Amino acid sequence: MIKTKWTPVALMLSLFVATLVSCEDKEAKDDVADAKLSIDYEKYELENGLNVVLHQDKSDPIVSVAIQYGVGSNREKKGRTGFAHLFEHMLFQESENVPQDQFFKTIQDVGGTLNGGTWQDGTVYYEVVPNNALETVLWLESDRMGFLINTVTESAFANQQEVVQNEKRQRVDNNPYGHTSWVIDKNLFPDGHPYSWQVIGELEDLQNATVADVKEFYDKFYGPNNATLVIAGDFEEGSAKELVEKYFGEIKKRQEVAPLDVQNVTLNETKRLYHEDNFATAPQLNMVWPTVEQYTDDAYALDILGEILSDGKNAPLYRVLVEDMELASQPYAWNGSDQIAGKFRISVTANSGVDLDSVETGITKAFALFEEEGVKETDIERIKAGLETDFYNGISSVLGKSFQLAQYDVFTGNPGFIEKDIENIKAVTAEDVTRVYDKYIKGKPFVLTSFVPKGQMELIAENSEKAEVVEEEITENVETEIVDTDVEIEKTPSKFDRSVAPEMGETPKLNIPDSWTANLPNEMEVYGIVQDELPLVNFSLVIDGGHLLDDLSKNGVANLMSDIMMEGTATKTPLELEEAIDRLGASINMYTTDESLVLRGNTLARNFDATMALVQEILLQPRWDEKEFARIKTSTINGIKRSDANPNVIANRVYNKMLYGENHPLAQPTSGTVESVDAITIQDLKEYYNKYISPSVSRFHVVGDVSESQALAALDGLKENWEAKEVTIPEFPIKNERDKASLYFVDVPNAKQSVINIGYIAMPRTDKDFYSAEVMNYKLGGSFSGNVNLVLREEKGYTYGARSGFSGTKIPGTFTASSSVRTNTTGESVSIFKDEIANYKEGISQEDLAFTKNALIKSNARRFETQGSLLGMLQERSAYDLDPNYIEKEEATINNMTLEQHKELANKYLDESKMAYLVVGDAATQYQQFKDMGFDEVMLLDKDGKEVKLEQIKK
Repeated sequence: MIKTKWTPVALMLSLFVATLVSCEDKEAKDDVADAKLSIDYEKYELENGLNVVLHQDKSDPIVSVAIQYGVGSNREKKGRTGFAHLFEHMLFQESENVPQDQFFKTIQDVGGTLNGGTWQDGTVYYEVVPNNALETVLWLESDRMGFLINTVTESAFANQQEVVQNEKRQRVDNNPYGHTSWVIDKNLFPDGHPYSWQVIGELEDLQNATVADVKEFYDKFYGPNNATLVIAGDFEEGSAKELVEKYFGEIKKRQEVAPLDVQNVTLNETKRLYHEDNFATAPQLNMVWPTVEQYTDDAYALDILGEILSDGKNAPLYRVLVEDMELASQPYAWNGSDQIAGKFRISVTANSGVDLDSVETGITKAFALFEEEGVKETDIERIKAGLETDFYNGISSVLGKSFQLAQYDVFTGNPGFIEKDIENIKAVTAEDVTRVYDKYIKGKPFVLTSFVPKGQMELIAENSEKAEVVEEEITENVETEIVDTDVEIEKTPSKFDRSVAPEMGETPKLNIPDSWTANLPNEMEVYGIVQDELPLVNFSLVIDGGHLLDDLSKNGVANLMSDIMMEGTATKTPLELEEAIDRLGASINMYTTDESLVLRGNTLARNFDATMALVQEILLQPRWDEKEFARIKTSTINGIKRSDANPNVIANRVYNKMLYGENHPLAQPTSGTVESVDAITIQDLKEYYNKYISPSVSRFHVVGDVSESQALAALDGLKENWEAKEVTIPEFPIKNERDKASLYFVDVPNAKQSVINIGYIAMPRTDKDFYSAEVMNYKLGGSFSGNVNLVLREEKGYTYGARSGFSGTKIPGTFTASSSVRTNTTGESVSIFKDEIANYKEGISQEDLAFTKNALIKSNARRFETQGSLLGMLQERSAYDLDPNYIEKEEATINNMTLEQHKELANKYLDESKMAYLVVGDAATQYQQFKDMGFDEVMLLDKDGKEVKLEQIKK
């Protein structure tokens, strides 16, 4: 399951409204400031203490259900850490009336999606489904709330222990700086404090947990009286209330859960710690101060302090560390006020080879600059200006509304607390920000961490002590056989037969929103959809070419191009452009893909014209700022160096080289290499701009509260001033001649997991079989219920997740099966992948084909809910020149597929005997076994994909 943490900061930045926005007259500002933005809801309580919150939104035929429990890792005991998160996993296994592994399958079968999340202060489970499946969701959620514990077996529990341990390895142990939070919290909070351990828990604690612990935890915290149920979306209120009473009303109260006391902490002295990081290639420094709990006046002011210190080019940390001292690319500062305590954190990943003493000195200088200049009202307004847009973005989906209502109800007892929250944000003054800086930061003790690459001890901040990080040792895999006693499950009494799944009404019909298209005289294509539910507009401009137009001797020009274009215009400095965007409450960014440059934007509908004026300026009047170009190059080079130690990045890079060949652009990273980026000049960027940035290869997409005429009028400047050029996108030959099974192994010493990529070149998105092949793959690895995931995760417990799928654009893409597995299961996991792919060619059952059809067709009810999803649909349609009704054709492809066609596609596009099998992991313990596993060739590679000898690795 996901591990999500919704902090007050994150909620404010994603859900709340600002006081001031970019309006030209005071009257308009006052109208906005006085506006009351909230979400309508009804709240009531069942006799058993379950809080129920209902919010109707009939804009789409879907419904979201979220249940948040008042239990997170802060309710655990020392020695049993990670248990809240482990227990979250257990609730997806089975219950008395829902068989093993059927929670995910049932929801997917009705066209829905589901997951859960655990953080320090809470646990949430959620589903989003077509509205005819509401009763199914309530049946499932009530069964695991009230009818689960008798089904918890030793084997099921042992399996999820393994899955959670693999999640820890993947998210923490096998990642650069993965242990940072562990070191910080262990030293910031006293022993036994509920925040002194990590949500994921200690590996030893996870291994020692027992079924008895599960039952105790369930009885104490998973009662209806410790939960809030939110239903949001398209439903009938009376019917929903009856269903809630039917499914949840008979569940008995459990133990009372007393509120946690606030447990803020103080430090008597500064603590300085270091760790040599196995996966880091650049040093990172963190400084952390204890603060206060959420929803307090000081917490709001500290949130804004973090933004002022680090957000934007005028922020003190940026000016000192990035511009003046050139030590880093982007410092971060933020406040994390949680339910019972808080902390303020500054995090700086330095440039390669930078001494962290100099970073600490730079932070001190930034504080001095902050103290000298003080907090300006314009700083406060700038930070607040984007919050209205973010508020609307946060409630653009029924799931977002569900999360918000549940969060507030659990932590404040009031789902409508958002109005108070907004008022609290609006009340923060410059004096408040200065006050909390003096109270919590200035001259106060802190925890400092220095994480440096192994062997670079000279970079740690002085007077630091070694952090006692516990790292797992790689051992031989030993399967523990657990035999459950064959005892019939005792069923909890119910007023009705819960073993019978609810019947569902008719699935909502496919309802593709109307769209419009236009072709401008300068050859730019325009696609639009009007969606006026919220006063927002989302847009994108896609300029074909991207990385494909890079000279391979100077790989990375396109990537730098998209960066430099956001650094000012001919009439605006980089800072002035940034502030102009901020004043509109808008966001504009550019990025590079293999085949395009993309400009994305998001703004309030009333500011769309002004935002598009800035877009025009960015596109047509680049500044070519030499200072920013030098900074961007340094930042890019350091990013490349940092990624060089990330096993997932290494795997993708080497995999693409093996499949596409050294001289194909897709075999080279979009960002370039250290050597290629170092060789790029600003003149190279100007030449790229002059040759390739043209409306003739561009497509503009717009979705939101803006009509066709308004959108086209906003494009008048580009239509009149952006002249077309002749641009030819080069084609590169792709040899698809694999004729053997090759095992390639890249060594990452002491890796706690092995990253596995298996596959070969398949076909482009434009191939007539492409979508059919995607449908065919669904039951193999296209979802949680895919065969590879069910075996490797749910049966074996070797991984946190395994998937397979086809990629492809106008260029032939790959078929790839992938996972990250526990190191000592590497060989067996590769064999399982190989066998599952081979077995899949024998055909699937009628039941599996029906599941595939249901999951893919019924999920279309959720496909058009948000502006972001509609924008994605327009981009796909324009990229491949698809019909406006192409989704109807996809549905027909799914509906018409037979078992024979499915088998024919599997045999045509899946051949495990000709695939590349790439493993990135610990060669010392895992490489040798592959010599005896029947591969046509076994080869050891370095991180650049070049062959090496085992003796070289061991050195």
